[in-house]
Amino acid sequence: MSDLEKTLHVGEKNSVNSYDHEEPTSSDAEVQTTKLNFIDRFAHKLNAETKGIELVTDEEKNDPSLWNLATMWLSANLVIATFSLGALGITVFGLAFGQAVLVIIFFSIIGAFPVAFFSCFGSALGLRQLLLSRFLLGDIATRIFAAINVVACVGWGAVNIMSSAQLLHIVNNGALPPWAGCLILVVCTILVTFFGYHFIHAYERWSWIPNLIIFIIIIVRFAMSGKFHSDGFVGGETTAGNVLSFGGTVYGFATGWSTYAADYTVYNPRTTNKYKIFFSVFAGLLTPLIFTLILGAACATGIAGDERWTELYTEDSVGGLVYAILVEKSLHGFGQFCCVVLALSTVANNVPNMYSVALSAQTVWSQFAKVPRVFWTIFANFATLAICIPAYYKFESVMENFMNLISYYLAIYESIMFSSHFIWHRGKFSAYPYERWNDKSAYPLGLAGTFGFACGVAGVVLGMNQTWYSGVIARQIGEYGGDIGFELGIGFAFVGFNTARYFEKKYIR
Repeated sequence: MSDLEKTLHVGEKNSVNSYDHEEPTSSDAEVQTTKLNFIDRFAHKLNAETKGIELVTDEEKNDPSLWNLATMWLSANLVIATFSLGALGITVFGLAFGQAVLVIIFFSIIGAFPVAFFSCFGSALGLRQLLLSRFLLGDIATRIFAAINVVACVGWGAVNIMSSAQLLHIVNNGALPPWAGCLILVVCTILVTFFGYHFIHAYERWSWIPNLIIFIIIIVRFAMSGKFHSDGFVGGETTAGNVLSFGGTVYGFATGWSTYAADYTVYNPRTTNKYKIFFSVFAGLLTPLIFTLILGAACATGIAGDERWTELYTEDSVGGLVYAILVEKSLHGFGQFCCVVLALSTVANNVPNMYSVALSAQTVWSQFAKVPRVFWTIFANFATLAICIPAYYKFESVMENFMNLISYYLAIYESIMFSSHFIWHRGKFSAYPYERWNDKSAYPLGLAGTFGFACGVAGVVLGMNQTWYSGVIARQIGEYGGDIGFELGIGFAFVGFNTARYFEKKYIR
């Protein structure tokens, strides 16, 4: 056996033993090495990360850069998918531009705060986001959220790819079919996520630059078109409902990174100042969110005043809008080049999803932890491809509904996490025995977390407002209803979890 094979064999054995609390037989260990770990051996030869959900030790914490933390989220949000979401405030929810701007700012701040806060846990504990959630939610509840997060990561990837595939399709005058555009983006995402944590940070450190340049070009060309239009503010119950619904969508997008925030700070030294981590992530996330969402809303105001723009938007959604601004009666060939670069920006947005989906899958079940991270990443990318191709043709409705559904479960997760940290752990990072991450006696069983989740779902059902279902409370807000699902989810989960946690701690452990 070569030195590399011995290293991988020992690493696999230690990882599996610590996870399952039992010694595998020599034959079992060899089967795991030969049948499951050939992907890791191949990845190791390419200098890719092979580490999964296990603890990142102090010796491995070799990335002190705060700039890496900021640019990670700067690149991931300065993309066409964020632009597309901003446009929904005008095209779907019918808000005036000023109203959309206020909603974007307020709900982006609310959504970005948990991501920045949870990022501090990665440095302090050396554990991935959902794995460290065991200490706050408990074992059972963490597995529930991890399973949901696997689905959410794939859904995020599909929604993001659809907006870019629209651009690639229209730039090639329909010659490039949607499935081909989706495939190109999936392959590009696999190439980046395959190499793991350090390569991802290196990619995200620079990928925001061409996107920013193109968005500035969009601002210039849109201003020159003279098509910006802003209606006056209109009050009333219906507007209130639309504000709440669009706000829930923005919140879902902004806070969507919270279930894997710590995944991208685990290699920061434990001594790193937590305030610096928080504000690096917060600024890196909030700045591109507000900028790109507002730009999308502004450009969407020009659709109604131009028949050709309306036609392009109807046929190719936001891809058609960007094409109208950059290509027709504008920059022509160079505009098409800008569209292609902007379409490829989705890779920066999908990379965190497709990296963390593997860590979420490994958290769901101990047997899944034996499957290499690289395998889960590749599998999730092709699952994303299978979803985004048929969903491509109903982009607006898919994006709106998906964002709202995401905001619901994330709100419940955040409510329980904050409750557990500040109430039951007194806000102290020292309260978490992170070195015992695989010892079930070190964290709760998770009955309180599960009950809190169930209570949060009940609140969501009362307050959600979707095309396929409107809750009892939601339908009372305005003519079309207003979505307060995530707000009620937070409140119900808070009460349910903290009530049940008292009894769980008293009678169980």
